[in-house]
Amino acid sequence: MHPRAGEWISQLDLQPHLEGGYFRETYRSVEIIKPGHLPDRFSGPRSISTAIFFLLEGNQVSKLHRLRADEVWHFYEGSAVTIHQFHPDGQYRTVRLGCQPERNTHPQTVVPARIWFGVTVDDPGTFALLGCTVAPGFDFQDFEMANRLELLKQFPKQKLLIEQLS
Repeated sequence: MHPRAGEWISQLDLQPHLEGGYFRETYRSVEIIKPGHLPDRFSGPRSISTAIFFLLEGNQVSKLHRLRADEVWHFYEGSAVTIHQFHPDGQYRTVRLGCQPERNTHPQTVVPARIWFGVTVDDPGTFALLGCTVAPGFDFQDFEMANRLELLKQFPKQKLLIEQLS
């Protein structure tokens, strides 16, 4: 483990995450949006917004998954990361999250709702400390892990990456 990653994991009290890496929820709005005021893809009430810290060590990945809500990603420290996106129209796209504009990175980006995505650390010798904000707020009912075989059918050109991220 990179020493700085260990410091952040301890200081922020991060716990292992189902999709890979470490996380801790830091904010959950106490205000609730009722189901009648949400799109039909949400099955019940949701907090207005939620936020987490998320840390990936250099050899870890955020496995392919999707949410029913938009997710804003924020970069804090460490290596840039690549967010691999698999769109319903069959397109594969990447966004690099980081604070080095000369290397075509951005300190913040949005992963749209219902897009399959996974994340890799660009420099495997280090780590990335990130944040994620979801609105309406995150609920595990809105979280879906990818089925490798289904994604391989849709994106055969990305076979190696899908295998790495699933």
